[in-house]
Amino acid sequence: QLYREARECLTLLSQRLGSQKFFFGDSPASLDAFVFSRLAPLLKAKLPNGKLQQHLKSLQNLCNYCTSILSLYFPWDGGESHLPPHTGDLGEGEEDPHKRRNQLLSVLVGLVAMLGYAFLSGIVSIQRGSMGPAGRQPIAMEEEEEEE
Repeated sequence: QLYREARECLTLLSQRLGSQKFFFGDSPASLDAFVFSRLAPLLKAKLPNGKLQQHLKSLQNLCNYCTSILSLYFPWDGGESHLPPHTGDLGEGEEDPHKRRNQLLSVLVGLVAMLGYAFLSGIVSIQRGSMGPAGRQPIAMEEEEEEE
Protein backbone atom coordinates (compact mmCIF):
# COMPACT_ATOMS: atom_id res chain seq x y z
CA GLN A 1 0.00 0.00 0.00
CA LEU A 2 2.74 2.45 1.03
CA TYR A 3 4.95 1.64 -1.96
CA ARG A 4 1.98 1.96 -4.29
CA GLU A 5 1.18 5.44 -2.94
CA ALA A 6 4.84 6.50 -3.12
CA ARG A 7 5.10 5.30 -6.74
CA GLU A 8 1.92 7.20 -7.54
CA CYS A 9 3.36 10.34 -5.92
CA LEU A 10 6.56 10.04 -7.98
CA THR A 11 4.54 9.57 -11.14
CA LEU A 12 2.45 12.66 -10.37
CA LEU A 13 5.59 14.70 -9.70
CA SER A 14 7.02 13.52 -13.00
CA GLN A 15 3.84 14.53 -14.83
CA ARG A 16 3.79 17.95 -13.12
CA LEU A 17 7.45 18.62 -13.95
CA GLY A 18 7.03 17.57 -17.55
CA SER A 19 9.88 18.90 -19.64
CA GLN A 20 10.48 22.00 -17.51
CA LYS A 21 13.78 22.57 -15.76
CA PHE A 22 12.06 23.38 -12.45
CA PHE A 23 8.49 22.96 -11.24
CA PHE A 24 7.58 26.61 -11.82
CA GLY A 25 9.60 27.35 -14.94
CA ASP A 26 13.25 28.29 -15.39
CA SER A 27 14.07 29.34 -11.84
CA PRO A 28 13.93 27.22 -8.68
CA ALA A 29 11.33 27.78 -5.98
CA SER A 30 10.95 26.43 -2.47
CA LEU A 31 8.99 23.48 -3.88
CA ASP A 32 12.05 22.53 -5.93
CA ALA A 33 14.21 22.53 -2.80
CA PHE A 34 11.70 20.38 -0.97
CA VAL A 35 11.22 17.88 -3.79
CA PHE A 36 14.97 17.65 -4.46
CA SER A 37 15.63 17.01 -0.76
CA ARG A 38 13.39 13.96 -1.00
CA LEU A 39 14.35 12.68 -4.44
CA ALA A 40 18.14 12.99 -4.35
CA PRO A 41 18.70 10.56 -1.44
CA LEU A 42 16.19 8.16 -2.95
CA LEU A 43 18.01 8.34 -6.28
CA LYS A 44 21.60 8.16 -4.95
CA ALA A 45 21.47 6.05 -1.79
CA LYS A 46 22.06 2.32 -1.72
CA LEU A 47 18.83 0.91 -0.39
CA PRO A 48 18.07 -2.60 0.84
CA ASN A 49 14.81 -2.61 -1.13
CA GLY A 50 15.17 -0.82 -4.44
CA LYS A 51 11.55 -0.97 -5.68
CA LEU A 52 10.89 2.74 -5.23
CA GLN A 53 14.38 3.66 -6.43
CA GLN A 54 13.87 1.65 -9.62
CA HIS A 55 10.57 3.42 -10.23
CA LEU A 56 12.25 6.79 -9.77
CA LYS A 57 15.03 5.78 -12.19
CA SER A 58 12.38 4.89 -14.75
CA LEU A 59 11.07 8.49 -14.61
CA GLN A 60 13.79 10.08 -16.73
CA ASN A 61 12.67 13.69 -16.25
CA LEU A 62 12.93 13.40 -12.44
CA CYS A 63 16.38 11.82 -12.76
CA ASN A 64 17.47 14.64 -15.07
CA TYR A 65 15.95 17.13 -12.63
CA CYS A 66 18.05 15.77 -9.75
CA THR A 67 21.21 15.58 -11.86
CA SER A 68 20.69 19.15 -13.08
CA ILE A 69 20.30 20.50 -9.55
CA LEU A 70 23.31 18.50 -8.35
CA SER A 71 25.52 19.87 -11.11
CA LEU A 72 24.15 23.42 -10.73
CA TYR A 73 24.36 23.76 -6.95
CA PHE A 74 26.89 21.06 -6.06
CA PRO A 75 29.38 21.20 -8.96
CA TRP A 76 32.16 19.40 -7.07
CA ASP A 77 29.79 16.48 -6.55
CA GLY A 78 28.83 15.92 -10.17
CA GLY A 79 26.10 13.60 -9.04
CA GLU A 80 28.50 11.29 -7.19
CA SER A 81 29.20 11.05 -3.48
CA HIS A 82 32.65 12.65 -3.22
CA LEU A 83 34.05 15.47 -1.15
CA PRO A 84 34.65 18.85 -2.78
CA PRO A 85 38.13 19.30 -4.19
CA HIS A 86 40.65 20.57 -1.66
CA THR A 87 41.70 24.13 -2.41
CA GLY A 88 44.07 24.80 0.49
CA ASP A 89 47.86 24.75 0.55
CA LEU A 90 47.97 21.47 2.44
CA GLY A 91 48.64 18.24 0.63
CA GLU A 92 45.98 15.63 0.13
CA GLY A 93 45.06 13.88 3.37
CA GLU A 94 46.68 16.56 5.55
CA GLU A 95 44.73 18.72 7.97
CA ASP A 96 45.53 21.89 9.83
CA PRO A 97 47.57 20.44 12.71
CA HIS A 98 46.15 22.99 15.16
CA LYS A 99 42.52 22.78 14.04
CA ARG A 100 41.36 20.76 17.04
CA ARG A 101 43.23 22.99 19.49
CA ASN A 102 41.79 26.14 17.90
CA GLN A 103 38.28 24.72 18.07
CA LEU A 104 38.71 23.87 21.74
CA LEU A 105 40.13 27.31 22.54
CA SER A 106 37.24 28.97 20.72
CA VAL A 107 34.73 27.01 22.75
CA LEU A 108 36.52 27.80 26.01
CA VAL A 109 36.75 31.53 25.25
CA GLY A 110 33.06 31.59 24.37
CA LEU A 111 32.15 29.74 27.55
CA VAL A 112 34.22 32.08 29.73
CA ALA A 113 32.69 35.11 28.02
CA MET A 114 29.15 33.82 28.58
CA LEU A 115 29.80 32.96 32.23
CA GLY A 116 31.46 36.33 32.81
CA TYR A 117 28.48 38.11 31.33
CA ALA A 118 26.07 36.02 33.41
CA PHE A 119 27.90 36.88 36.65
CA LEU A 120 28.38 40.57 35.86
CA SER A 121 24.78 41.09 34.77
CA GLY A 122 23.40 39.33 37.82
CA ILE A 123 21.77 36.49 35.93
CA VAL A 124 23.84 34.05 37.96
CA SER A 125 25.15 34.63 41.45
CA ILE A 126 26.94 32.52 44.00
CA GLN A 127 25.67 32.67 47.53
CA ARG A 128 26.85 30.85 50.57
CA GLY A 129 23.87 29.25 52.19
CA SER A 130 23.22 27.12 55.16
CA MET A 131 21.78 24.35 53.05
CA GLY A 132 23.64 21.06 52.98
CA PRO A 133 23.84 18.53 50.19
CA ALA A 134 20.55 17.61 48.50
CA GLY A 135 18.80 20.61 50.03
CA ARG A 136 18.92 19.32 53.62
CA GLN A 137 19.75 21.46 56.59
CA PRO A 138 23.20 20.59 57.94
CA ILE A 139 23.29 19.00 61.34
CA ALA A 140 24.37 21.67 63.79
CA MET A 141 26.92 20.67 66.35
CA GLU A 142 26.17 21.90 69.80
CA GLU A 143 28.67 24.19 71.45
CA GLU A 144 29.69 21.54 73.96
CA GLU A 145 30.69 19.14 71.21
CA GLU A 146 32.59 21.86 69.35
CA GLU A 147 34.73 22.64 72.37
CA GLU A 148 35.87 19.05 72.81
